[in-house]
Amino acid sequence: MKLNQAYYLQDDVVFLAKDLIGKILYTQIDGNKCAGIITETEAYAGATDKASHAYNNRRTARTEPMFARGGIAYVYLCYGMYHLFNVVTGEEGTPHAVLIRSIVPYQGLDTMLKRRNASHYHQNLLNGPGKISIALGIHQACNNLSLQGNTIWIEDKHLDIDITLIKATPRIGVNYAKEDALLPYRFVLQQKLTHEYPRLTYSTGK
Repeated sequence: MKLNQAYYLQDDVVFLAKDLIGKILYTQIDGNKCAGIITETEAYAGATDKASHAYNNRRTARTEPMFARGGIAYVYLCYGMYHLFNVVTGEEGTPHAVLIRSIVPYQGLDTMLKRRNASHYHQNLLNGPGKISIALGIHQACNNLSLQGNTIWIEDKHLDIDITLIKATPRIGVNYAKEDALLPYRFVLQQKLTHEYPRLTYSTGK
């Protein structure tokens, strides 16, 4: 079942970043349905977070989706090369977002391998936000899309996730944020997971 609109309107973006661990991110792009279990996220707490694009309520053409009502995709280009997918949360005008950093394949592995020019699954296939977008077919046209639609969405299948194995750490690559770079806003699942490909077991420990 898709996460409903009310889920994304919750005010605590750090809680949501942790709670999204174990949920399943789906895309239906170019006729291919793919999905991955979310295993790593980062929270960005809007106007008060020096690491956020919207720090100090900075509104630009790029950041405008962050100020929308929660439940849409915020996709931006990083280093002119990689599209990064974020979940916008909170009420309209509150620019909270959660960056999805890592997934484990759940559906459509063959398509994801083809998009990543890989012959088989390996630990580095989907362990970065740019890699996720390539594998799932996420690009700039996905920016601003509703997560209630049929292009990109998140489901809760109530997987058996051990929340004691979700580790909180500082975020990656945000040293410019000074003291906010030390905030424990990154969440990593350290539990071993299996999915619809029963011959494979993936360790997400880092």
